[in-house]
Amino acid sequence: MTLSVQSDEHFMKQALVEAQKAYEADEVPVGAIVVHKSRIIARAHNFTEHLTDVTAHAEMQAITAAANFMGNKFLTNCDIYVTLEPCLMCAGAIFWARPKRLVFGAFDAKRGYTLVSDDILHPKTEMKSGVLSDDCGKILSAFFQAKRT
Repeated sequence: MTLSVQSDEHFMKQALVEAQKAYEADEVPVGAIVVHKSRIIARAHNFTEHLTDVTAHAEMQAITAAANFMGNKFLTNCDIYVTLEPCLMCAGAIFWARPKRLVFGAFDAKRGYTLVSDDILHPKTEMKSGVLSDDCGKILSAFFQAKRT
């Protein structure tokens, strides 16, 4: 059986499915997935309101689920996809998890980790930004627009 290599856009669309779940649960619509050998091993979305936990960001939930799946705290052979640029807390967790790659959609102009430094991730972690950024930004804009009306 041959594994097909999926594109970054394919996996970001899966992260957007998680963001939609967050939107429908009245959570800030951010979704994350973790991929190992072209297979999704963890899916998560923001859960801060429901858990009353400021650390329950999509990335944190996905990292925990992936580490449990892998039986290892390090995700060195995994890629993390997230619809919004991680905050400083999540970037720190991603640093410690040591994924092969971090791929995110929209930049976070208010709380994104790149506002502090581009060098927060582990030196071996590759970063790619802007994947489906318009789609990732639209769900966030729609959520906050609905909150203001």
